[in-house]
Amino acid sequence: MASEIRYPRVLLKVSGEALMGSQGFGIDVAVADRIASDIAEAHRLGVQVSVVVGGGNIFRGVAVASKGGDRVTGDHMGMLGTVINALALRTSLIKMGVDTIVLSAIAMPEICESFSQRSALAHQAAGRVVIFAGGTGNPFFTTDSAGALRAAEMGAAALFKGTQVDGIYSADPKKHPDAVRYDTLTHDEVLQKGLAVMDVAAVALSRENDIPIVVFSIHEKGEFAKILSGGGRATIVTE
Repeated sequence: MASEIRYPRVLLKVSGEALMGSQGFGIDVAVADRIASDIAEAHRLGVQVSVVVGGGNIFRGVAVASKGGDRVTGDHMGMLGTVINALALRTSLIKMGVDTIVLSAIAMPEICESFSQRSALAHQAAGRVVIFAGGTGNPFFTTDSAGALRAAEMGAAALFKGTQVDGIYSADPKKHPDAVRYDTLTHDEVLQKGLAVMDVAAVALSRENDIPIVVFSIHEKGEFAKILSGGGRATIVTE
């Protein structure tokens, strides 16, 4: 089975918005369970999976800045939202019998362990799914950047970005039916074309560390495992 796997160690970036489903706010437990089932399926294939989860379903730091507030405080509030989401996703994985640990970039020992590369690699080597919370622990950095950073630190073979659509398009296909879908791109092409699949820092960090970015629909059940096994539908960004 292991020889069939295209990417044996991956980092999955899940947005906070993905966890709220059709709700306008918060966490839809059924959706969290469904995403967790896809992670569990990949874990059963023997893939080492780590996850960075966003917090946009709960709070966005830029919302504070846009109304004249302090961006640093806003980003700290957003980081706390990612911890809530990480704990929810861990709960769903534990229900499915998958040993899972949450590591936070912000120290909160009563709730979860603090992140270090050494402990993250040790947990992964022990067969656990590792969920990273708290972003990078620094304001002004998105959870996309956190995903690229953690992927590099974990030695991931690919950074998976779960989105609302099945790859990267020249424009939003929900608003522009004639948008062109790309099967493959280079990191430089993503930056030059201004394709807003991830922020510039995340794409550049992935490029510098030679990490492919795999963009797929987080809402297609089983798609994560299909792509890991060499099938499925996605856009692959690579050099």
